[in-house]
Amino acid sequence: MKLFVLYFAQIHLNFRLAELRALAIIEEVEIEFDPSELLEESPFLVVRMKSADDAKKLLNRSILIKEVVEVWAEAKTLDLLLEKVKEIPLEKHQPYLQSSFKFNVTIFGNTLTKPQQIECIERFSFLPYEGPIDMKTPDLRLYWGPFVAESSRGLIQKYDLKKRGYLGTTSMDAELSLIMANVALAKPGSLVLDPFVGTGSFLLTSSHFGAYTIGADIDGRQIRGKSENRNIDSNARQYALENRILGTVVADIAHHPWRECEFWDAIVCDPPYGVRAGAKKIAVNPKSPPKTSIQNPDGSYKLPQYIPYELDEVMADLISFAAKYLTPGGRLVYWLPTITENYSPKDVPRHKRLRLLDNCEQNFNKWARRLIVMEKLRTEEPDLDLDELLIEIERGIEKGGALDKGEMKVQGDGLVTLIDDPAHRKFRAGYFNE
Repeated sequence: MKLFVLYFAQIHLNFRLAELRALAIIEEVEIEFDPSELLEESPFLVVRMKSADDAKKLLNRSILIKEVVEVWAEAKTLDLLLEKVKEIPLEKHQPYLQSSFKFNVTIFGNTLTKPQQIECIERFSFLPYEGPIDMKTPDLRLYWGPFVAESSRGLIQKYDLKKRGYLGTTSMDAELSLIMANVALAKPGSLVLDPFVGTGSFLLTSSHFGAYTIGADIDGRQIRGKSENRNIDSNARQYALENRILGTVVADIAHHPWRECEFWDAIVCDPPYGVRAGAKKIAVNPKSPPKTSIQNPDGSYKLPQYIPYELDEVMADLISFAAKYLTPGGRLVYWLPTITENYSPKDVPRHKRLRLLDNCEQNFNKWARRLIVMEKLRTEEPDLDLDELLIEIERGIEKGGALDKGEMKVQGDGLVTLIDDPAHRKFRAGYFNE
């Protein structure tokens, strides 16, 4: 195994490892690293991989990794580094002797002036490279090893909301949409559902990576859009994804048209929090029960009645839906909003058939939203052990303290809850009170 350094974008810090692990699965790259070495104050992580080709594969679709460099030498000071570089055998340099090249001095947490950078670079003048210096398109760039690959962060500009034809108040920004598609393992041939599709941001990014996507939403107005040239279909045409975005339906997560079997490879969504758009579901409104007739006076069919859909109920139904309809090994990737001071790991609903992989916080001070990543157990895997699940949740509680298994409620379908009043239950009220 060879040594490489991953250079991350210093943004969405809690999401970096989740994307890295997902990319390794998608690209079938064997990778070893110590998660504790990726610190919030540093964008660098040393990893081990079999080859530079594997490193390039890892960056094929990465959003949060900017670059990868193969490590030929490392040291705590420049003088020690120079000594180590001088010890590198000539045969290791051989493939690059006639290549064009340039040096980059990359520093984080400090600065060097241009003259200081040039002075640093000139100390490597003993290297045997004979090719021309090319500052724009070199074949080789050296930090303390050869530059291997750049990531796909350019996709953020491609899918930038400012360039998109059809938007809504809840459209997810491009960077997070792309990260979620990666974490969901969206790839050619996979089938991805967004049950709260809105204006279709997740359909675009998942389909960009080759997945076939379908969206559903209780609000048909968002799906239909504002005109023929400003709707989800027009966005699909804008990015030439018509052959992968298969369509949309008007339905809620509790009342849907899907055949009862395991066929979604991933469910990627941002459930409505009730801040900009409140959740609703199909049900009889007790304050205004429907008349006997299902038709309007003009002969058109009446739309079904809706009632408010509390966020904790939305989350519970989403978890149960995923446990039933995901393929074995399929992933549920969704946002869970919380009031920061009230949040506890007990708030996250669990399921006996879903393994929690990641819980990544995006903090907005008094409130936050968490990207929850769950994976459906393989058919041959037994249900999650509830005692082990309890211990895992206890570890996540900062103030410690044992949990009582009697608090754990297990529903007939396998949904597991540990608290009757989770922090997201009245999120809208808490959000506006703060």
